[in-house]
Order: sequence, then C-alpha cells, then structure tokens
Amino acid sequence: MTPTRSDVREFVAGLNAQCFCINIDVEDVWAQIGALTDGLLDASLLAEHRPYLFANGPVFVEAEDVAAMEDVVLAIEAAADLPAYQELALSWAPQIARNDPGPRGALMGYDFHLGPDGPRLIEVNTNAGGAFLNAVLAQAQIACCPEVGQHVRPQALADFETAIWEMMVSEWRLAGRDGAPRTIAIIDTAPTEQFLYPEFLLARALFERRGAEVAIADPADLTFEGDQLRHGKTPIDLVYNRLVDFDLSEASSSALCNAWRAGAVVLTPGPRNHALLADKRNLTLLSDPERMAAVGLDPKRVAHLAAIPRTELVTPENAERLWTDRRRLFFKPAGGHAGKAVYRGDKITKSAWSTVIDAGGYVAQDFAPPSERTVRLLDGPETRRMDMRLYTYAGRRLLVAARLYSGQTTNFRTPGGGFAPVIVV
Repeated sequence: MTPTRSDVREFVAGLNAQCFCINIDVEDVWAQIGALTDGLLDASLLAEHRPYLFANGPVFVEAEDVAAMEDVVLAIEAAADLPAYQELALSWAPQIARNDPGPRGALMGYDFHLGPDGPRLIEVNTNAGGAFLNAVLAQAQIACCPEVGQHVRPQALADFETAIWEMMVSEWRLAGRDGAPRTIAIIDTAPTEQFLYPEFLLARALFERRGAEVAIADPADLTFEGDQLRHGKTPIDLVYNRLVDFDLSEASSSALCNAWRAGAVVLTPGPRNHALLADKRNLTLLSDPERMAAVGLDPKRVAHLAAIPRTELVTPENAERLWTDRRRLFFKPAGGHAGKAVYRGDKITKSAWSTVIDAGGYVAQDFAPPSERTVRLLDGPETRRMDMRLYTYAGRRLLVAARLYSGQTTNFRTPGGGFAPVIVV
C-alpha cells in the first residue's frame, strides 16, 4: 500500500524525534575545511572558537515539503520580475535600488519553518551565509549501518562548486560582460572577524580553482579611481557582496558604491536584489493574494504564496490593534538580518514596543512556530528548534540545509545546534 501524506509526515516527525542513527563527524568537517582552504585555517582552533557552528546530526524533511518550498521561491522571483510589483517594492526602497545593472543576486537564502500544514516562509536574505560550509558538512555524515546509510545521499561537493561558479559567470554575463571574471573580491566588514569567515576562505579557494584571482576585503580597503575599482593595485572585476549595508550608504562603502553606479564593477547581490527580494516590507505584498493578483502574478503562483504568513506594516495607526494581538505576531525590522532587533509578540515588553513604533519600518508577521529535532547530548536527548534554508540562484535550488537552535532565533550558541545537513524522505 502506498503511504499517504499523513503517513509520511508522521514518519518524518518520528525520525526527527527519535533517530540518532546518523551522526556528523565534526572533526572531519573541520579537517575538510582546512584541506579545501590549502591549510590556511587552524581547524582545531576554529573548532574551539565555534563549537556550535555544526550540529551533531542531520534533520529529516519530506520531499513534498522541499518541493513546496521551491514553489514558493519560484513564485516570489516571478513576482519580482513583474513591473507592477517592482514599482510597489521600490516605492519604499532607497533610490539606489532603481539602478538595474542586470544580475539576479548570487546565493539567495529563503528561510522556512515547517508546520503541520507544510512549510511557511519566514524571510528572504540576499547575503545568506553558510552555503559553502553546508556543502562540506553534508559530506561528513556517518550512518550506523548500511540500511540507514542508503538514505544519506549528499550532493557531490564537485557538483556544488560547479553550480556556484556557473552562477558567478552568469551574473558576470547578465551585467553585459563576456567570458568570466578574472578578479573577484569577497567583501564584508572586517571579514576576518566575522563568525562565518571560514566560508570566505572556502569561497576564495573555489574561485581560485576556477582560475580567478581573489581577495577577501573590507569595503574600506577598496578604491575607485578613473574607471576601475581596485583592491590595492589589483583591478576588481566582480564583487561577491556579503555586506549588511544593503544600500551601500555607509562611508566605508563609498568606493564600491561609486564604482557600481558607474558600471565599473559587477556587484552581486546588489541594492536592487535586496530591495525586490529581501526587504521584509515586501512580505506585506507577497502575503496578500489580492494584491499579487492585481500585479499580474499567475494564479498558480499566487496560490503558492499562501505559504507566507500574513504580514503588515507597523504604523502609529494600527499600533494599538497590533499590541492587542501581539501574542500571535512576530515583529521584524524591514532591513534586519541575523535575527537582530526582532521581537516575539508574546515576549515583547511595553518599552520595547515603544522602540518598534519610534523606529518605524517594522513589519508584524503572523507567528509560524518552528518544528523540532531531538539531538543527543552527553546528558541525554534534548529538543532543538529547527528552520530550513534554501540557497538558490535565479529561483533554482543550489542547496538545502537546516539550522538547529534554542531560544527566539538561530544563534549558533546552542549545544547540539548549528548548521545541520538535510535528508529528504
């Protein structure tokens, strides 16, 4: 008898609650990272400083849920291509976002919670971290027996690297260039101090294996003179952008901003990508089927967007109502990242609520609780919250991964938590 959807859902829930037959060799993960970065990393030191970057086991997800998440991604990106939608999204974006140099945005991240009725989109990120690390992590799963091992089928690391390079070349050509970029800068503020710095080294090594010259730099280290963006004396063809300065308005980003405005460098993702896809105010549009139908989105795509919890802007006019309804809501800043300045409604204080109103630019989203995964620690099993991240390019899935945590949002400070590979059932 063919199992029903409810049978599969119950089976997967049972695996996440009770299966400890597949473990992660975290030491091997760090060893692989060290090898892939040509020994530039002290793997043991990094493991000591980032003890909860990687979970100690995988999570299990239904194939239908993964397909449903992919449908949501495709619907959002289809909406972002519509002129009527663009006008709405750009109406609250900075002026710089109206510049359209062509690129679609490298390594987009779509975050979901899995509920009893399927996945719910929580947010979209244009500087989604972790893809390079998760590609290595997926290779380090150890099954207790062949019967279990047959379910561990990670994407080949070589296939992931090929897809990443093809993505960068595609961005290069969408900007009107020929061939492939010869020099690439991976940009973030104080990159060596970033928690995910190891993956910058992984990305650099990957690009170098494809023949590019690569720098990892702070935006303040760049100069723009004449018609060329430079890092030191090296001209930069393409910038892989990991900044949270989404509109390039900070003083440290001025050289990059001026070069990008002048068309002197290919930047991915850029301000327009963030404005059309990742500004959380866009969720107020995407979660409203009438508005999405009005902008011309295909009815099938509109139906897929039902996976986005209802979202509305927080304003002085609706503040009293939202405060009354706060226990079912989650409050997020429009340009937020990494769970900063977010408030769960049933825990927000009156003083914090005043901050939300005064700050402006917040959205209120119906709370979609995360699913759970039980992890095994030295003291016994403990439950962790779980969210899913699809890394995509131009609507196509590059990688799927999970994050385990306790508390309000992902934090990489939870024993047994961190990035976790996904086994699709």
